[in-house]
Amino acid sequence: MSGRDLSKRGPSTEAIHGGETRPRAGNAITTPIFQTATFVFQNTAELAAHHSHEVRREEYGRYGNPTTHVAEAKCAAIEGAEAGLAFASGMAAITTALFAVLQQGHHVILTDDCYRRTRQFCNGLLGKFGVEASIVETGSVEALEAAVRPNTRVLISESPTNPYNRVVDLDQIAQVGKKHRLLTIIDSTFATPINQRPLDHGIDLVLHSATKYLAGHNDVLGGVILGKEPIIDAVRDCQGVLGGVMDPHAAYLLIRGLKTLPVRVERQNASALAIAEMLSAHPRVEAVHYAGLESHPQHEIARRQMRGFGAVVSFEYGGDLDETSRVVDAARLFQIAPSLGGVESLIEQPALMSFFELSTEERLALGIKNNLVRLSIGLEDPDDLIADLKQALDG
Repeated sequence: MSGRDLSKRGPSTEAIHGGETRPRAGNAITTPIFQTATFVFQNTAELAAHHSHEVRREEYGRYGNPTTHVAEAKCAAIEGAEAGLAFASGMAAITTALFAVLQQGHHVILTDDCYRRTRQFCNGLLGKFGVEASIVETGSVEALEAAVRPNTRVLISESPTNPYNRVVDLDQIAQVGKKHRLLTIIDSTFATPINQRPLDHGIDLVLHSATKYLAGHNDVLGGVILGKEPIIDAVRDCQGVLGGVMDPHAAYLLIRGLKTLPVRVERQNASALAIAEMLSAHPRVEAVHYAGLESHPQHEIARRQMRGFGAVVSFEYGGDLDETSRVVDAARLFQIAPSLGGVESLIEQPALMSFFELSTEERLALGIKNNLVRLSIGLEDPDDLIADLKQALDG
């Protein structure tokens, strides 16, 4: 029997060993935290070699840190990317990437389910620099094609989306990008590299809020952008100017979280599906939004391009704003908080969390209903989570 090809390692092996060299500093089994702002040169000859790129090494914390480099390389290994770059937050990652590839007179296309702060940045701040943005319907290739202009440079989408778990066809996004020579970016935070690898479908750049599943313990802020090395190098140059770097302690926690990412996601996938099925059968639930259900409109697309369906489940309760709030308040294990992807299960009413400043009419225009509830499924026993939701719904 022939042995396994170790050059094609599985996701769990990459999560533990990917991006890390041996031996490590001090012969440590884990990558140490290099808690330093600057790095010394032994002499001017070493400095000259660094500047001429004969030797690649650290110089100053804004341009790189050994701990952060390992976190970046590990994320790239799991995602199947040539290179990666870590940031202080997911928003720092997407904004720096866009500043790196856009200039005055360019045009950006976003699908309408992209993260609301990404849409805010493109519609608001980029406009101050002479960059226009268009919002198109998620999942409509016709709308994408119609929105392309001669000056369009970037196409941004997200899959699955927040909060309705819509799934875009990654192959179609990549085809539109290649046809019109656009840089394609997918926010794959909800999916993680365990459930979905957009680069395998021809997408150019993948974005993750590392705050969520990658770190996985609700104790880190961070973001990563992953793709081919030349693009990442261009973004790195821009990061050195804008300064939104990940600090070494956060990078250490990200490395630690990544090592358990595959087992965490596998458990969260299974729990989320069981919870979605329970909610679908509950008489007080009007609709459930989870791509793992056959009733989901993009279920077949999700089955084709995803290994699992993620750990966010959204549902519509059969009541008004206040009645839905009472269900949220009645949960005992689920805690009310924004964000997702950690080991603790969270619950929120988007109308009162992310969109609280809008009127009911303004929220409805964005598709955010008053009776919508979003769950982030953690690592508690699924039977306990189901029992908690049932008592909240039945109460």
